[in-house]
Amino acid sequence: MSRPTARQPRPAARILLVDGEARVLLFRFTPYDGRPAFWCTPGGKVDDGETYEVAARRELREEVGLDLDCGPQVAQRWCDFLTIEGVEVTADERYFRVDVGACEVDSAGHTELERRVMGEWRWFTRADLATLDERVYPEDLQALLDQTEPAHAR
Repeated sequence: MSRPTARQPRPAARILLVDGEARVLLFRFTPYDGRPAFWCTPGGKVDDGETYEVAARRELREEVGLDLDCGPQVAQRWCDFLTIEGVEVTADERYFRVDVGACEVDSAGHTELERRVMGEWRWFTRADLATLDERVYPEDLQALLDQTEPAHAR
């Protein structure tokens, strides 16, 4: 009988990128191992020696092409999942909300893996999220967006 594998810790910085039309940017991941596709906020693993804030800025620059201070973290989530690379992890995800007027995604900073599995992105309205037939992470994205909405936008 094989012994269960311990989950790897995975600190991650995730960005709630919201445009002037109150749409949120999500990337579509298509795993190459046959698992179903899903949508996820920009962001990723915190590199050794980085803070969550530094990682959020780096991920925003690499995945979206924006070099902005992401401000303070607005939420924290713990979750267990299997990464695209097939590693069982327990993620400590810190969320940062960045509001922009408009933004075109520049994928020049994507890694080879991201180019293979993350080839599609889209801005989603609240109605789009409600009717989407694929999984979205975090699963409580709309509630998280509502909780972090700037007071002047309410």
